[in-house]
Amino acid sequence: MKTASLFLPLACLALAGTAAAAPASDADLGILPRPAHVRLTGGTNCPRADVVLRELRRVDPAVREIVAGRWNALGVREAPTALDAAVRVTSDSLRGNGDSEAYALHVAPREVRISKRSAAGEFYAFATLAQLARKTGGVWRLPCVAIEDAPALKWRVLSDDVSRGPLPTMRYFKERIRTIAAFKMNGYSPYMEHVFVDPKHPLPAPLDGITASELRELDAYARRFHVAFMPEQQTFAHMHETLRWERYAGNAELPHGYLIAPAEPSGETYVRDLITDELAAVPDAPFFHIGSDEPSDLGRGKSAAMVGTFGEGQVYTKHVVDTANFVLSHSRARPMIWDDALARHPELFSVLPKPLVFVTWHYGDEPTYRPYIDRIAKGGFDQMIAPGALNWNEIYPNVTDAVTNIGRFVGEGKDAHVLGLFQTVWHDDGETLFEATWYPVLFAAAGAWESGATEARRFARDFPAAFFGTSDRGYADDIAALARARSLLKGNPVEYGDYLFWSDPFAPAFADLGKKLDLRALRLEAETAAAHLRLAAPPPLHQNAARVMALAALRYDLLGREFQIAGEARAYYDDAVANADGKHDNYVYRGLYVSKYLLWELRDRMLQLVPLVKSAWEYENRSSHEESVLARYRAAAQRALERADLISAATYEGYVARKTLPSFDDALGLPVPAPVHSPSR
Repeated sequence: MKTASLFLPLACLALAGTAAAAPASDADLGILPRPAHVRLTGGTNCPRADVVLRELRRVDPAVREIVAGRWNALGVREAPTALDAAVRVTSDSLRGNGDSEAYALHVAPREVRISKRSAAGEFYAFATLAQLARKTGGVWRLPCVAIEDAPALKWRVLSDDVSRGPLPTMRYFKERIRTIAAFKMNGYSPYMEHVFVDPKHPLPAPLDGITASELRELDAYARRFHVAFMPEQQTFAHMHETLRWERYAGNAELPHGYLIAPAEPSGETYVRDLITDELAAVPDAPFFHIGSDEPSDLGRGKSAAMVGTFGEGQVYTKHVVDTANFVLSHSRARPMIWDDALARHPELFSVLPKPLVFVTWHYGDEPTYRPYIDRIAKGGFDQMIAPGALNWNEIYPNVTDAVTNIGRFVGEGKDAHVLGLFQTVWHDDGETLFEATWYPVLFAAAGAWESGATEARRFARDFPAAFFGTSDRGYADDIAALARARSLLKGNPVEYGDYLFWSDPFAPAFADLGKKLDLRALRLEAETAAAHLRLAAPPPLHQNAARVMALAALRYDLLGREFQIAGEARAYYDDAVANADGKHDNYVYRGLYVSKYLLWELRDRMLQLVPLVKSAWEYENRSSHEESVLARYRAAAQRALERADLISAATYEGYVARKTLPSFDDALGLPVPAPVHSPSR
């Protein structure tokens, strides 16, 4: 199949061939993040990408992996040495003082010249170069351009939850790191509760948990791409997967709970063993995150007397001070902590070690996040702002709200000169996929790098080419359709899309859902994306992310269909009951059979998703949690099958045998909705 041209034709980008330098606002190269200053230098004799690729044999292997990996996927191969079109690739120092990651990139007909202050700046120049290739006249070329660029925020970190179900394979960890590096993020933080296989405490971790040697390998791999590997280890709350083991249950604030009791010294010993062994595996981490968010059970159990004597704030702060000082005394890493618990006690900030970095996380749709940012800044602490990808408990991330909130939070963080971005991805429901999160993650990456605001419409326009390597606008339309589908679920009784997908559509609580939600509009949005993704040529890059989009579209469509089936099956059955007078058997049997067939449809649709979910899961994750995810699809299919059998039983044991039919609720054994009582006057 013929490959579509990437980006706009070169002549268009050269602004009608003018040799004059174009103003930065006009020189829109369509790459992510958008460089700070761009001048198109004109001319049509710009270098061929295949010739430049040949010259990259001598550059750093990580640079070559980023550039050649992308260009090879697009169809660019090294030019033969006999081709009379030599292009020198040179690198020198960027003059003057400034950001260590700054770079200048000048592409001329016979030279690609990079100026930088550090190896990281050189890497980012090549990351920009990788996105410049575009096809014109059947040849992949680079535009003649001069770029000057530097990041707005020093740290641009992705935090991935690897503890609630999805746990990446080593191959996918590396793909994740390599991809964020290509979009100029420079930190990766795996969020860990129990998944580290500590040699001193092997029981809590899953059988395919993360070992010390794997942490060491990931740290070394990330450094190749100028990404700092910075573990997060929960040290206080969110520790149920450890405390459920009887060997560690004595450390729990409440029986087999989720908070390590500060009144139990053995709990502190356990946590310090984890920190020691993780720091030994990643000895040069610039930061080490000690978690400690949401300690809502503190003082409700074993530590009640301690909290009663000293107060909740002081007990919690002592945990933070002791743990942070332990990190500081055993490494060069600066300790990090979520801001939520300590933010309630700013009067205690004075006792905290000043190297402590707050991670200020807020995921709600708020008109401003400055009060949270300013509270930490007034305490004299560095902070990273932490918006969310809004992917948790969702079929696909809530892109609309995520982009709005990320844009506002990152923009206010830049205005306040925070230390960096700490973009979070969570998997609370245990089944969301990392591959679904690229759009909000890279929107945050762009915002943290670009000096100005990252305009949502421009980002949507540029995303298909920058991420998927395709000029097919349909991929942007697909993301927009999935976003509209999610928006149509607002106001549903269980809030999140994934929760609604797994709710029983026949439950009384959802009897009027079809009146509250536009199920038809939901399905049409989903089917628009599903149809394009089924017929479109697979994109050159990140094909699995496109497959995950298609899976999300099918799940949104099935969600709407589930609740349609619940209403339609009831209506057909009730029609059979209304005609069960012995004179209209054709209506009776039609109603009963269609009701049963609709349940079979639901069974089949659920089972058809199983291989797609399995494939998506295995692309990125280890196997330990896979069956827990697939079991839900099989259980939903089995429930639909059993209900279809109950319709058959009502048909043959009721109508055929006795010419009577139970009600729909009685036939399926459904609970009868509670009567609604009008308030007395």
